[in-house]
Amino acid sequence: MSETKAKGVPLLELRDVSKTFLKDGAEFKVLEKVNLEIDEGEFVCILGPTGCGKSVTLQIVAGLIEQSSGSVILDGREEHGPGPHKGMVFQEYALLPWRSVRENVELGLELKGVSRKERHRIAGEQLEIVGLKGAENSMVHEISGGMRQRAAIARALANSPRILLMDEPFEALDALTKEEMQIQILKAWEKTKTTIFFVTHDVDEAIFLSDKICVMDINPGRVKKILENRLPRPRHELVCRTDREFGEMRDQIIQLYSSLKDEELDLVF
Repeated sequence: MSETKAKGVPLLELRDVSKTFLKDGAEFKVLEKVNLEIDEGEFVCILGPTGCGKSVTLQIVAGLIEQSSGSVILDGREEHGPGPHKGMVFQEYALLPWRSVRENVELGLELKGVSRKERHRIAGEQLEIVGLKGAENSMVHEISGGMRQRAAIARALANSPRILLMDEPFEALDALTKEEMQIQILKAWEKTKTTIFFVTHDVDEAIFLSDKICVMDINPGRVKKILENRLPRPRHELVCRTDREFGEMRDQIIQLYSSLKDEELDLVF
């Protein structure tokens, strides 16, 4: 058990995080005093329509942009800037086309000076976890979009990050591949128990994946409500999206957004 977990301190804590951008010479507040705690090993989804600041929140946690005020605490220390302890998976796969699947997964390890033998071992383990065993030597153009995203996930996991940050990673996939990828990330998470902070505007996706859902409001973006997800796990074996409990949680989220205008609401129900 880690020191963070043993003390009962959240792995990640956002304290009054706000972000203001300049737009046409005027200040535009994207986030307002966002507070959120994520425990070690949790799968937390941040859910909300376009413009609510969910991706900005993730980028602040990743250290890609700086908050205007507030603090990001990881492992009990205030965070500034990116680092290998934070893995990122975006909609775009960001794989290097001149490298094989295995070589892409090994990239971060190579940059850290890990030996070739150890890189091969770790990459092989992670590719098996995401269901890509047998595709190690394939080039990026030879595999499907879903397989590319699995390779991107394996690459992030290969560096043993303290937290994996995922920004709508399955949004560009077709519906069937998207559902398959949701199952794959759950299987990977159940094996590794890596803490995951996952951005989505798909209500069913958030319910299917998460331990906890941070529901965001808009203009400015702020936490509307945090919902505990008590649906049983393993979710891909024990839960159907037509189950009564699943539907009740969906209805609860819909009710939270019922006051927003249609043009403001691009959530997928």
